[in-house]
Amino acid sequence: MTQPLAGKLRDYSADSRILYVSVLAAGLGAVSAVAAWSLLEMIALSTNAFYFHRLSVKEVDPWQAGRHWWLVLMPVLGGLIVGLIARYLSPRVRGHGMPEAVETIVFGGGRVQPRVAVLKPVATAISIGSGGPFGAEGPVIITGGAIGSVLGQLLPMTDSERTVLMVAGASAGMAATFNCPMSATLLAVEILLFEWRPRSLVPVAIACVTAGAVRRLLLGPQSLLHMVPTGAPVYHSAMLGALALGVIAAFVAAGLSRAVHVSEHLFAKIPIHWMWYPAIGGLGIGLGGLIFPQALGVGYSVIQQMISGDNGWKLLAGILIVKSAIWVFSLGSNTAGGILAPLLMIGGALGAALGHLMPVMSTGAWVLVGMTSVLSAAIGAPLTSAMLALELTHNGGLMLPVLLSCVAAYAVSVLVMPRSMLTEGLSRRGLHLSREFGVDPLETMLANQAMHTSVFALSDKATRKDAADWLAKMEERGAGAWSHWQRIFPLVDGDGKLKGILTRSQMMAAAKQTDLSQPLRADGSETPLSVTPGTTLRASAALMAESKLTSFPVVDSGKLVGVLTIDDLLKGRSEQAHREHDRERVLRLRWPFSGGAARKLPSAPETAEEKEEVENF
Repeated sequence: MTQPLAGKLRDYSADSRILYVSVLAAGLGAVSAVAAWSLLEMIALSTNAFYFHRLSVKEVDPWQAGRHWWLVLMPVLGGLIVGLIARYLSPRVRGHGMPEAVETIVFGGGRVQPRVAVLKPVATAISIGSGGPFGAEGPVIITGGAIGSVLGQLLPMTDSERTVLMVAGASAGMAATFNCPMSATLLAVEILLFEWRPRSLVPVAIACVTAGAVRRLLLGPQSLLHMVPTGAPVYHSAMLGALALGVIAAFVAAGLSRAVHVSEHLFAKIPIHWMWYPAIGGLGIGLGGLIFPQALGVGYSVIQQMISGDNGWKLLAGILIVKSAIWVFSLGSNTAGGILAPLLMIGGALGAALGHLMPVMSTGAWVLVGMTSVLSAAIGAPLTSAMLALELTHNGGLMLPVLLSCVAAYAVSVLVMPRSMLTEGLSRRGLHLSREFGVDPLETMLANQAMHTSVFALSDKATRKDAADWLAKMEERGAGAWSHWQRIFPLVDGDGKLKGILTRSQMMAAAKQTDLSQPLRADGSETPLSVTPGTTLRASAALMAESKLTSFPVVDSGKLVGVLTIDDLLKGRSEQAHREHDRERVLRLRWPFSGGAARKLPSAPETAEEKEEVENF
């Protein structure tokens, strides 16, 4: 059996299943948009019920109810309900959504309990509606992902296809919440997919576009935040200011991430059942809301207020101190709620505060730069954050400072934060994942670049007597002979065509038979598994894993050209190590007319060591 020829190698491994999964993803995008709309309606209903004691889906903020001592109890009541749901119905409703989605994608095969698709938005609506300083996007992400996972579990699919549907549903949920299909697609690429392949990117993008279209029907085409378009040019001084803001934002994000995990650690030490943690977190929310009411709820209206230019120091201090404190405290209680909106709000306040020291730009510009740079550093997604600035405001005039600030924040954060806010919790549970993606070195090297070409082969007419002679020679050479790399023995005809294979064990068994006149072909395999010279090392490694074999003959048009072993696969890795770690000067500058002639480096001497080794073998 021979693997595909080199001429059949393609840039991509996608097949016609991509069309089937894309059709499913389109329907999933529409369902996720409806789920996002439903969650926003439930949040409004919950807010009205907790703070205004009425059944209404009118969009209101908790802080509009004023300051009353009894309002401190509303987040406590909401946290208690969330705790009861988590304990008696599903503990998966806890958390802010995105880490749970990452864990399911990477370690869970894309399998989510169906009940999560219902209970997560309900718990989130209660948590935010009772004053929780969270966003709706994280829970919508896990809800859309749960719907996609359930669909994938109902149909005969691979784990990879099921994961794609889960990511498609999750990204579509974000696209519908923020009206940001492009940002949601980038979020999938930077955080959720853990691969860059057409088989995943195409369905996810289709789901996000569909969700964006359905969202327009349900909530209208307007952007989430309103901002006067920036028409004036952005000067170099402003770009330097954006760079500085990005660096500062990285340290702010690192501090917030550290504070959240310290809060989680402190809650874990409380000697009561974790069911009560959200209620305790709710008490902190209520007390913070009594000091600064605008800290309660999602906070889109407060972000809009800052973008519109209302950046009084009382407002900024309230956000940076009170909002940050109750958000960190309540997240430590592991209640339900998203992190994107709070990060945008805190980042916006940081940008507005530092904007007083920065060069003048258009109204709200530094708020937008600050909110996206903090988000970029916190979740490690600079492209998502930069595009989100454009889609949230429909203001493309600030793309240069926004992108520069996001990238600067990302660069500093990867140096000062070993884990992002999304992966730190996974790491503390003993789960490791890398967020660096690159071309597999085994994919860029072919079998003919790594195989052994000096191979000890036998004639297809060979008998057991030849095996006995080989065994006698091996025993004569001693223990060192058995360390030779070759573990399979090809049988070839006069034209060099492969006719069979014997393993070393089969050769030894044949040599010990009583009738040594029998042909060796009968003791081995006449239809051996093989690879071609153009088979990639990655495909060869996969074939070894499936067949449990560690050596393959390399065959070209039926002729034996070499043998590929499992040790040869390391050549791809060693080449990668050379590229990344070996520093060398390739070019040297010379003074003009120096008269020096370039010296040719001596080439490696060609030896017959391998040939001699095979002859001895």
